[in-house]
Amino acid sequence: MNYISDAGMVLLATIRDILPILALIIGFQLCVLRQPIPHLRRLIMGGIYVVVGLAMFLIGLEKALFPIGKMMAAQLSDPTFLGGRDIDLTCWSAYGWIYLFAALIGFSTTIAEPSLLAVAIKAGEVSSGVISPWGLRITVAFGVASGIALGAFRIVTGTPLYIYILTGYIVVVLQTFTTPKKMIALAYDSGGVTTSTVTVPLVAALGLGLSEAVPGRNPAVDGFGLIAFASLFPIISVMGYAQISHWFASRSLKKRSKGENR
Repeated sequence: MNYISDAGMVLLATIRDILPILALIIGFQLCVLRQPIPHLRRLIMGGIYVVVGLAMFLIGLEKALFPIGKMMAAQLSDPTFLGGRDIDLTCWSAYGWIYLFAALIGFSTTIAEPSLLAVAIKAGEVSSGVISPWGLRITVAFGVASGIALGAFRIVTGTPLYIYILTGYIVVVLQTFTTPKKMIALAYDSGGVTTSTVTVPLVAALGLGLSEAVPGRNPAVDGFGLIAFASLFPIISVMGYAQISHWFASRSLKKRSKGENR
């Protein structure tokens, strides 16, 4: 009965959150555009599916994904697993499995991210196949994996978040001046679409669980910030990939021109 009651409360909260969006769309359609709502029955059915799906997703987060992230962080940072009771839990090198797990979580959730898949498909269509959807997804996933692993290192060491973020965005600004213009906007969008439905819950749960497990860390202070790494490092990885590809392409053109001159 408690589960049914909790599900009902989540459903009501989801309906409450969607009502302003629905009112805005209907208001513009009827009052500003002054057009009838097309395919009304289909839209109503689609809206019901959206509300129910969002409610079920939120229930799944609360009942499964958040507990799994915290449980895995607690188990991987347990002194018995790390090598015995005598291990120094204040040393960053003792948490190697945490860094590996964070990187793998970041990579796998990014590959499964629906929003990234949509952007990758559209990028492939617009570029007439020059940009490979799988290549873009893997590049972004490597960026997220690196960022989440570094974010886990930051939680373990307790170093200030702003140092990493400030340094990362300095790198992004410098890369922006040397990256082919066609890839700059896509790189920035790639950083945004990674923080969506699949990645955020697991990454947030990992950060909170890790900050609770590491001695001397405060979940309110150290538990958050991993999502910022998940947004920043894909921008760096995509622009870095574009720079490397452009360099190899320029090098091959120079070799061809030299061969033709001979």
